[in-house]
Amino acid sequence: MKRYILIALLCISSIGFSQASLDWKTDFETAKTIAKSANKPILMYFTGSDWCPPCKHLKQDFFDSDEFRSKSKEVVLLLVDIPYRVDVISKEQLKKNKELEKKFNTKRSYPLIVGLTASGREISRFSAYSSLRDPSIHFRFLDNLLRF
Repeated sequence: MKRYILIALLCISSIGFSQASLDWKTDFETAKTIAKSANKPILMYFTGSDWCPPCKHLKQDFFDSDEFRSKSKEVVLLLVDIPYRVDVISKEQLKKNKELEKKFNTKRSYPLIVGLTASGREISRFSAYSSLRDPSIHFRFLDNLLRF
């Protein structure tokens, strides 16, 4: 019995380890500072975390994948959430996010991924997520950003 408990605990701990959360920044200036010091591009992700079904699917299929976790170490991640519910993020954070939306997501397209230089200059962008739930084009976008 003890052996089964030990095996179960090991399985649970390895699952927890592989599901480690990503290091998403939520402040644009902080992301730029880190990107400059590490000489990395910024991947800015616009999402409606509580109302956008394609955003939720993209999170599951792309951002929560082991392949993304591995490649994400080469970029600075910046999350720009525009939720409907007021309890998801603070009012101050929502205000900052809406300012970024005015500058980088004027069409209010979700989900939107924007690739930026370390200084915050836009390199590329990709919007939407197919109902086929194939993230391969998002991985190509990320690979191209990493080559910049």
